[in-house]
Amino acid sequence: MFRAVTLHRMLKLAAAPIALGVLSACGGGGGGGVDVADGGIRGTGSSVGPVSGFGSVFVNGVKFETDGRVSSDDGIEREDQLQEGMILRIEGEWRVDGRGNAESVEYDDTFRGRVDNRTQTLDADGMVESVQFTIYEQAVVADQQTVFKDIALETLADGAFVRISGWREPDPNGRYRASHIGLMTQDETNVEIEGRIDEGSLQLNLNQFSINGQLVSYTDSAFAGSLTEADLADLLLVEAEGTISNGVLIAREIDEGETRRYRRGSGNDIEFSGPVSTDYNASDRSFHINGLIVFVDDNTEFDDGLSASDLTAGMLIQVEGDFQDNGSVLAEEIEAREGNASVDGVLDVNTLNFNDQTFRVGGVLVQLTPRTIITDDDSDLRLKLADLNGSYQVEVEGIERQSGSGVTLEAVKIERNEEDTTPASPRKYELEGQLSDIEDSFYTILGVRIDISLVDFDDGERSSIESAFSQGASVSLEIDYVESPPGVYVADEIELESED
Repeated sequence: MFRAVTLHRMLKLAAAPIALGVLSACGGGGGGGVDVADGGIRGTGSSVGPVSGFGSVFVNGVKFETDGRVSSDDGIEREDQLQEGMILRIEGEWRVDGRGNAESVEYDDTFRGRVDNRTQTLDADGMVESVQFTIYEQAVVADQQTVFKDIALETLADGAFVRISGWREPDPNGRYRASHIGLMTQDETNVEIEGRIDEGSLQLNLNQFSINGQLVSYTDSAFAGSLTEADLADLLLVEAEGTISNGVLIAREIDEGETRRYRRGSGNDIEFSGPVSTDYNASDRSFHINGLIVFVDDNTEFDDGLSASDLTAGMLIQVEGDFQDNGSVLAEEIEAREGNASVDGVLDVNTLNFNDQTFRVGGVLVQLTPRTIITDDDSDLRLKLADLNGSYQVEVEGIERQSGSGVTLEAVKIERNEEDTTPASPRKYELEGQLSDIEDSFYTILGVRIDISLVDFDDGERSSIESAFSQGASVSLEIDYVESPPGVYVADEIELESED
């Protein structure tokens, strides 16, 4: 018997959703950053974002050629020590063909230390959707888009000693969103935290302050960077590295926090990613992100379906623009970076297309881009599409895209699991995406036409879904289904997804 549809979550009755997307590596921004006459130069300045691939370094969809060196005081000196998801600052230039040259590559951990106070959020199937924890009182959240090294979202536990690269969220408690989490050997003589100095905690006569309740003490020699003791003030964003002793962080180095990554560099152009800090202000056409004020104008290009009014606090986006004389950024191009769809199941090895960088899982066409991160927690290899040449069980988080040829799932992150040796049919799959069509007893999601006739709907539940869809509501569904015979998809269970 097929399981009944679950309707314990609410329908999303808002207007149709924005189409979240990732900029193609070959896409060009508008405005002053494009100079085709100069060898197709799109930008000269700073590119700040997570590593998505190697063979050189891929950041923000651009393949940067480097000299292999990395500037960091966190034990990373070479490109081959970097991991996917680590947030880099690259100084250099990038071209309209998706390639660039790096003059320098910089990396700095956001946190290094022991995990405590872990809690988790489960989805309706009992799977871990996200985890929340602290590193010496500093709040961190990780989710399915976080890249893990030598540990996993499900296995991260109190007591684990990790390094974290992430972004500060617009959270009253100063929470950070992890882009990368890597397991390390425990060493509390080499920890790092970041956050704002607690109001009223700064005591210059005692050489101490606190960050979210974590006491930090220091000596004059701790100020070796651009920050001085005279700069310290309540609510200043700082980072502190040092030793934990009797619950106190004894800092050997204190510097400015993550916002220094995003300062004007050798050129006026900048591209970066991060969570929006403040909702878009229509009166002056601006918003805040990563310590910067970003303005939009009539020439700003938005990702398909995205508009300025969609820019709300916490939304992960990418911005490409130019620094202005007053230190603000005028955006040339803005796109969303949040995944809004997924598919889990066995990759159909017969559909691997190395020219188009695509494959299918459960009928869903998956498209790779230069920003796609491919991981395997059981392997230290840096993976590419060629490493998926087998009947691997994969989990794909991505962005639903519409094109003239149909629907694709643009992959943000692909997790490769073990090879599947079971018969090709029937195989089980799970997808999550927007309901795009209803025809008799067939629902279409992510371009896959699925027979729902065997799902045991409760009274009125199916009509609620279909009524909302007919009224133009955005209906997000999670469907467990099987392929039997090949090319025919039959639903096992249907579940309505919540807005978040």
